[in-house]
Amino acid sequence: MSRKLRYSGALLALLFSAAPAMHAAVHVTLRNGFDLICMRLEPQGENVRLYMHRDASDYLDVAAAEIVTREMVADPVEATAVAAAVASGNAAPVFTRADVLRMVGENGAKHRLDPDLIASVIAAESGFNAHAVSRTGARGLMQLMPGTANRLGVDDSLRADQNVAGGTQYLDMLLTMYHDDVVKALAAYNAGPGAVAKYRGVPPYRETRQYVARVIRDFNRRKMLEKTAVATR
Repeated sequence: MSRKLRYSGALLALLFSAAPAMHAAVHVTLRNGFDLICMRLEPQGENVRLYMHRDASDYLDVAAAEIVTREMVADPVEATAVAAAVASGNAAPVFTRADVLRMVGENGAKHRLDPDLIASVIAAESGFNAHAVSRTGARGLMQLMPGTANRLGVDDSLRADQNVAGGTQYLDMLLTMYHDDVVKALAAYNAGPGAVAKYRGVPPYRETRQYVARVIRDFNRRKMLEKTAVATR
């Protein structure tokens, strides 16, 4: 049995019930502190539908009152990659969001991980911003720390292809370490295996607990979208 089949059901049960050539996106901040990058917003009565991709296949409905701020930005995956290529003066590859999702699928298949889980980690870690750098030095789509990236053989964490490959490998290692306990693996991804060992489970850190819940909610949302899409065919 594949790992995807082993744990996707458990996750669902856990929390279920701008330049001319550049596309614009919307940076939305929610009252709960979460930041999202979406392609457009659409009013739905008292709710607002946030479209995560341009083809409208992936969206999230939130109460209008939960949106604190919204601002137009360039598509983070496209804009930062283009800026990096221009600044460096070389032909560094430019990866679009579609390219990133393709990489997610390929690396998921390689490590027998559900691509939706990888995508949800990326959404929580960087909002699909390939050149995100945190205050602690974590870099790229899956926010790899320099030491972790080095151990994984990632030369440039700001290159989307290397980052997704390394981040997926690391997530696979954590799932193996915790015998496919996704909650512990996600907690370790955020706070480190040492913290999970110290507290024998999810550390009592607010950030880590919110992170784990955020990834699982997004994963469940993606699964429900897939289920709805299949049902309407």
